Amino acid sequence: MSFSVHGQAVSRGIAIGRAVIVASSRLDVAHYFVTTEQVNAEIERLRSARNAVVDEIERVQQSLDAQGSNDAHPELTALLDVHLMLLQDEQLTSGVKHWIVERHYNAEWALTSQLEVIARQFDEMEDPYLRERKADLEQVVERMLRVMRGMVSPVAASVQPGAQGSGNEVPLVLIAHDLSPADMLQFKQSVFAGFVTDVGGKTSHTAIVARSMDIPAVVGARSASQLIAQDDWVVIDGDAGVVVIDPSPVLLAEYGFKQRQGEVERERLARLKNTPAVTLDGQKIELLANIEQPEDAAAALKASAVGVGLFRTEFLFMGRNGKLPDEEEQYMAYRRAVEGMQGLPVTVRTVDVGADKPLDRGASRSGDDHLNPALGLRAIRWSLADPAMFLVQLRAILRAAACGAVNLLVPMLAHASEIRQTLALVQRAREQLDARAQAYGAVRLGAMIEVPAAALTIPLFLRHFDFLSIGTNDLIQYTLAIDRADEAVSHLYDPVHPAVLQLLASTIAQARAQGKGVSVCGEMAGDVAMTRLLLGLGLRSFSMHPSQILAVKQQILRCDTAKLATWAQSVLVAEDPAALMAD
Repeated sequence: MSFSVHGQAVSRGIAIGRAVIVASSRLDVAHYFVTTEQVNAEIERLRSARNAVVDEIERVQQSLDAQGSNDAHPELTALLDVHLMLLQDEQLTSGVKHWIVERHYNAEWALTSQLEVIARQFDEMEDPYLRERKADLEQVVERMLRVMRGMVSPVAASVQPGAQGSGNEVPLVLIAHDLSPADMLQFKQSVFAGFVTDVGGKTSHTAIVARSMDIPAVVGARSASQLIAQDDWVVIDGDAGVVVIDPSPVLLAEYGFKQRQGEVERERLARLKNTPAVTLDGQKIELLANIEQPEDAAAALKASAVGVGLFRTEFLFMGRNGKLPDEEEQYMAYRRAVEGMQGLPVTVRTVDVGADKPLDRGASRSGDDHLNPALGLRAIRWSLADPAMFLVQLRAILRAAACGAVNLLVPMLAHASEIRQTLALVQRAREQLDARAQAYGAVRLGAMIEVPAAALTIPLFLRHFDFLSIGTNDLIQYTLAIDRADEAVSHLYDPVHPAVLQLLASTIAQARAQGKGVSVCGEMAGDVAMTRLLLGLGLRSFSMHPSQILAVKQQILRCDTAKLATWAQSVLVAEDPAALMAD
């Protein structure tokens, strides 16, 4: 009997095939006590497993390098680096040793016990991207457990030798609890047409890599791996986030037609790569990329981005056991991003960490609990609280600006005092570089508008900054008092709430009236359902994940901004804007 499972739509397209089920190796971990004499042997088992996983990841990295730029996906490279960093994290290794030495747990039990301790800290993070990095930690532990149990990659284990190229192979789809980046590389080289995972979200590592590889995928499908049986016929609808099991002949034919349509659409979008983003009435639109790592510049160029609208620098700072990156390390990272964009501008956002994104997962102080981290010491507040750290980053960014066009973007500003302090520190960083006779370049200064207080005092920002960047994710959250991470109220998160649209429209209009640049860099920018409205409100610069650029460009090419302006004004004053947008 046909039934469906719903999850998160993270990578477009339709995949149809027989199910291959991969169970999690952590489902059955042995729990027993070891003697004092066995403690060192258990620690050595742990060390050997870690080293084996490090060797495996390094081999994958070498394989990526050997494939060349066409196949070496920057997102996958960055995620492999994250896994190596987690494997070397002191909190993980010392914590596991504590369970073995003090509690006499066996190595597997100790490893999963420490995983639960660290996982709870990830769960408390407000930022969805960073919260979902817990999945990377789980993957590291999973791979170590596999090594200790003598198991191989679930993807490799699921593919019979010689399965490809036989000419009559049945299409296969992978159903798993989760997949690691290393698994994903083997996935690309396997016979699988798509995958479904029980866990994950739009910003989980599986979702990121699936988008970069253009693999149909649904994540966060909860108990899919228990509900789907081995060899079931499965349809993965990556557009709707639906998995259909044992579809009827009528459904199968319908999805087959949609699959062929999707292939034609992807070919059509690919042809737009070198087409300028210009509307029907001649308005030039700037399509920029959001990146997390310097290596992501390659994906941005491949997607025809005309620059980087948001380089999230906090990922250089995370998971370093309290040791922050020094000026030279930061400079080299920013320089790689600038040079990687081959002369196109790069907007570097200063570090956005704090109460909800701790730099050191093991450094939380006793009693230092943040009841509402979204409103705590984060972003520019955190940077201004540690001027010495902030100056290190500012000097590194200014030095990178000598290598190409750089914009400096400051997050979460809301007060005139914060603006004055930030500008003073930028000037002090220049003076320090002058005193060292060190080369640096000119930068355009920008402010993120993501707090309602900022959106309501735009003239203040326009007096001090060269451009504005609207962070719609936080602006919506703060305007509607909705915690995006709280499932109980997430249904109230509404990008087209009249209050949100009024703040958006006002910010765009005031910036354009002053001749200052303004862009949107939140999820709204990459949502094709919002493209027409943003154009109608006067937005001419969008920044999004590279995989979203061509679809947004296609929508832009079909728009007449003059006609959209009148329609957008009617949406602004509507009691139910969503109803007008659906027309």
